[in-house]
Amino acid sequence: MDHSFLIKPMLDDIYPVIDYGKGIYLFDMDGKKYLDGASGAVTANIGHGVTEIIEAMNEQAKKVSFVYRSQFTSDAAESLAKKMATMLPGDLNWCFFVNSGSEATETAMKMAIQYWQEKGVQTKTKVLSRWVSYHGITLGALSMSGHTGRRARFVPLLEDFPVINPPYCYRCPYNLKEANCGYLCAHELETAIKRIGAEQIAAFIAEPVIGAAGGAIAPPKDYYKVIKKICEENDILFIADEVMTGCGRTGTMLACEQWGISPDIVALGKGMGAGYAPIAAAIATEKVIEPILAGTKVVMSGHTLSANPQACATALAVLEYVEQNNIIQEVEGKGAYLRTQLEKLKSLFTFIGDVRGKGLLLGIEFVQDAVSKTPFPRKALITQRIVALAKEKGLLVYPAGAGIDGINGDSIIISPPLTINKKEMEELVHFLKETFNDFSNQLNQGKG
Repeated sequence: MDHSFLIKPMLDDIYPVIDYGKGIYLFDMDGKKYLDGASGAVTANIGHGVTEIIEAMNEQAKKVSFVYRSQFTSDAAESLAKKMATMLPGDLNWCFFVNSGSEATETAMKMAIQYWQEKGVQTKTKVLSRWVSYHGITLGALSMSGHTGRRARFVPLLEDFPVINPPYCYRCPYNLKEANCGYLCAHELETAIKRIGAEQIAAFIAEPVIGAAGGAIAPPKDYYKVIKKICEENDILFIADEVMTGCGRTGTMLACEQWGISPDIVALGKGMGAGYAPIAAAIATEKVIEPILAGTKVVMSGHTLSANPQACATALAVLEYVEQNNIIQEVEGKGAYLRTQLEKLKSLFTFIGDVRGKGLLLGIEFVQDAVSKTPFPRKALITQRIVALAKEKGLLVYPAGAGIDGINGDSIIISPPLTINKKEMEELVHFLKETFNDFSNQLNQGKG
């Protein structure tokens, strides 16, 4: 290839050029086949090259691909909003369509602050969050993120929103077991609120399953019920960042449903358009919209391509495809099977410390010693090495952070398209086992 002027994740790396995708597989220009065990970035929920989606995209393109939201609405945007309202729990009915997860969480933050302003409460401007979390790369979203590595360069520009520990049972900050922990990590929120003052706090935001910052950390059983109760008692809105976990990834439309709660505002993205178009959304309940509707009537946010008809028609086709093929209903069974296979690998390789997650959002954390849970040194670049070895085999996995400090820890996320079948899952595990064998050999040769 000639000199590239494209800014890629690593400027001087050489990346394979992708040619096409079909089902759970991608093929590069050299003919190499990759099993997409990560759905890209936990995005390609229904796999690649789905005819029904391509046809819907073509049909919309024949009509109109762009209108500006302050001038027009479109049938595609209206139909998508209606579909979302019917698929989401509770009265999460009001959809603000944007283009990325970062925009969705930032819009959710602005909605929460505006909600209190419209109610005449001007002091509630802070949004609290957790360490070992990631809500996006724009400055507002990054301020909410407790992702140490991604915050580092921009700390002087960021708000100090992360205040409490994550529900990280494998590395419990209190060294307790789930059965008798008393949900102390959730009750930290209560302490933080008292220190800051509830009158200053608009909302609390959390990923139901922690993704990029923690490698699919799922909380214990009643964790979110405790969190929601604390929010309600202190007049604080609860924002669920479901950009990675939403649209069926965990076996329900929202992962929050797995823990029996419903948020005041939810951010969706990734699987919403399933990679066929850039689209995301901040969705608010009737409660949140009511004072805005009675007041200024304007949600103060917006982007040129918000509610883009081409993207909306695509997302609508994706959600209809998911519904018509009962894809979400099959996730729990598939996830249980895949997790069992990953647990078997854990018994074979001493550097696998933890297997965790929910549905088809699963994580593997790597350690030097499984008994002491000692992480590998940061400079060893363990996650990057394992991701590279897997890619050589023809398997794509997603790199993630780990460790209670958000710095010292290695993990990957296994998140194949929700359409994966049993045979394909076996192939995925086979590639993973070969990857771990190679990595084990590297360690034994003293290169670890």
